[in-house]
Amino acid sequence: MLWRIRALFAGLAVAGLSACAPVALPLPGLPRTAPRVLAPAPPAAPTDRLQPRDAARNFISVVHRIEPVTEALCRARNRAVNCDFLIIIDDRPGQPPNAFQTIDRSGRPVLGFTLALIADARNADEIAFVLGHEASHHILGHIPQQRQTAATGAVLAGILVQAAGGDAAAVRQAQEMGATVGARSYAKDFELEADALGAEIAWRTGYDPVLGSGFFDRLPDPGDSFLGTHPPNTQRKAQVQAVVARLQAMAL
Repeated sequence: MLWRIRALFAGLAVAGLSACAPVALPLPGLPRTAPRVLAPAPPAAPTDRLQPRDAARNFISVVHRIEPVTEALCRARNRAVNCDFLIIIDDRPGQPPNAFQTIDRSGRPVLGFTLALIADARNADEIAFVLGHEASHHILGHIPQQRQTAATGAVLAGILVQAAGGDAAAVRQAQEMGATVGARSYAKDFELEADALGAEIAWRTGYDPVLGSGFFDRLPDPGDSFLGTHPPNTQRKAQVQAVVARLQAMAL
């Protein structure tokens, strides 16, 4: 795990303080516990931004608490996959609020967060939900699946254009379009799956995913556009609420 603590505190000071119907899976041996607070502070109103130091401490506290859970779950489900998450902070100036999951050249999963996203989070629950969501993409194997659908789309599109008499340039263009369509075919499903498992990870580590999903209220709503990569925000919030309701019923 990579920390840029100085960059986190310093960067937040200038950051302007300005992602099918899956079933949540149980996490055996991971009892729900209460979140730890590093420094007592009055809760902020939903519309209030935190002070830079409070935002940074929230992020650090959440990562310390959730990272071991995500790695344990990843190893339990994917024995042949690298589950040593590398958590990085993108401290480049001017980056918008964003979080992402990718895999580096060695196969290590990377979870990245911009300073603007950390600064924009209103509470630890939002950070916990976003972290759980991004880790879930790796746990659920979304990147390999997306690569496979992109490759399949490229091959099929190229074959169709070639069979219709298209020249080499037309085939290449069709392959590029096919790859794009293929990669996005299941993007919305992947987001909802990651929302579901991410909500469960946050809930079982003592955070409130419903409160955490309030982050969607401040994001532009992607609606339900053709080949869009994200579902409507209302659908994502409903997904989180359904998962939490199920978990609460199971706990009774």
